[in-house]
Amino acid sequence: MTRPTKTSPQRGDARTRLLEAARDGIRQKGFAATSVDDLCQSAEVTKGAFFHHFKTKEALGVAAAEYWAETTSALFAEAPYHQPDDPLDRILAYLEFRRAIIAGETYEYTCLVGTMTQEVHDTAPAIREACAESIFDHAATLEADIRAARTQRGIDADWTAESLARHTQAVLQGGFILAKAADNPELARESVDHLIRYVRGLFGLDANLTTTPAKET
Repeated sequence: MTRPTKTSPQRGDARTRLLEAARDGIRQKGFAATSVDDLCQSAEVTKGAFFHHFKTKEALGVAAAEYWAETTSALFAEAPYHQPDDPLDRILAYLEFRRAIIAGETYEYTCLVGTMTQEVHDTAPAIREACAESIFDHAATLEADIRAARTQRGIDADWTAESLARHTQAVLQGGFILAKAADNPELARESVDHLIRYVRGLFGLDANLTTTPAKET
């Protein structure tokens, strides 16, 4: 759940401008360090406009998490990884897509809801819950393909589609943390590469191959 950034909403839409300012500002500086004044300046709105749309900064954080979920859902729904007929190919294509969008400035490819969760999970439960909904709802979009791939390949194991879907997000979020710590996006890409090898291994594929071999008929 990354990538959306620097779009240009209609200048009359103060609420959307504030949400987009929050999306970029919080990923750059964190929730606490991004002030209401910063958001108003970035969105080119008055402080009165801010408090017209959001009663508190925490309310803005909840709305930003919800906006993130909405906009990233649209991005992933239109992404090319849905095109393969084989469900395992779709899973691997999803991971390749996630790797491909790790580019640009750190704040541009890292995850808003992951960033806020790390910072406010114990101090702002409403924001934490909105972030959790975004993260887990996105993970759930992978479950149908994982189940189908298990069935198709006769995988009988002690892991579930739900747990593997969640694991993909754990690796991605962890990769973002490493990339931030080292100021190096290659560490996030490296984490995704290992995740791809891991998923291939779970489904009995050679981890060193870059393509899925044709199924036997």
